[in-house]
Parts: sequence; C-alpha cells; structure tokens
Amino acid sequence: MPQLDTNTWFITIISAMITLFILFQMNFLKLIFSPEPEPKSLKSLKHKNPWETKWTKIYLPHSSLPH
Repeated sequence: MPQLDTNTWFITIISAMITLFILFQMNFLKLIFSPEPEPKSLKSLKHKNPWETKWTKIYLPHSSLPH
C-alpha cells in the first residue's frame, strides 16, 4: 500500500483557513450596523406633572404646631 503524501496538508489547511477568514470578513463588512446610541438630553426625558407648575402647601408636622 502506498504511503500518503502529507507534505502539502499544512499549506492546504492554512490557505483554506485564511480564505475562510477573508470571506467572513468581507461578509461582515456588508452588514449595516446602526449608529452608536447617544444619550438623550434630560430636558426631553423629564415629564411635566400637573403639580409641578402649581404652588402646593407644605404642612408642618403635628408636633410643631403652635399651641
């Protein structure tokens, strides 16, 4: 039985891996990624509550009422 010639296996496997790497890189470059998220300003996130614009009474605790 003839012996297998394994001299070229290393270069074949390495070149196949490099080719697959390049193909995957080209495939990923075609993908469109969304832009990086930016933080929203705090002014736009703040919601107006109806009591924020009105004056509200602040009552003293019961123990500090004048007698």
